[in-house]
Amino acid sequence: MDVLTHFNEQGHAKMVDITSKDVTKRIATARTTVRMNPVTLQRIKQGQIEKGDVLAVAQVAGIMAGKQTAQWIPMCHPLMLTGMNITFSDNDEDTLTIEAEVKTTGKTGVEMEALTAVSAAALTVYDMCKALQKDIVIGPTYLVEKSGGKNGDYRVEDEQ
Repeated sequence: MDVLTHFNEQGHAKMVDITSKDVTKRIATARTTVRMNPVTLQRIKQGQIEKGDVLAVAQVAGIMAGKQTAQWIPMCHPLMLTGMNITFSDNDEDTLTIEAEVKTTGKTGVEMEALTAVSAAALTVYDMCKALQKDIVIGPTYLVEKSGGKNGDYRVEDEQ
């Protein structure tokens, strides 16, 4: 059974001490989906959303959020990210898929940064399209894979 290290001797939350951990290359990939009406997806792809280029704005929002993860998630360590890429794909019907790959060389992983990046990108899509459609559905949002660190590599077994 895994030991949780986010609690101090009094049982209160703490930031994990990573002082003695090794510096390794760390990569994490997260994914989310945004389900919408087919006409909404087509308008996004054709650049016909009044607020502007939805995917360009969502990409920048995702990168900005990933870099600021420690500001959003209280126990996350501020990290010097060495790379981040956000990509979009769709099923030509009603689902936009957002994926973020985040890299660093450090003492702790970048899973939360990748998850934060795709979440912010998806929320930005919603924000830019909500005047057209209020019932857009975000998720599932999940970690696809991660590498590096003492716990080794991980890849989701069943795609969501």
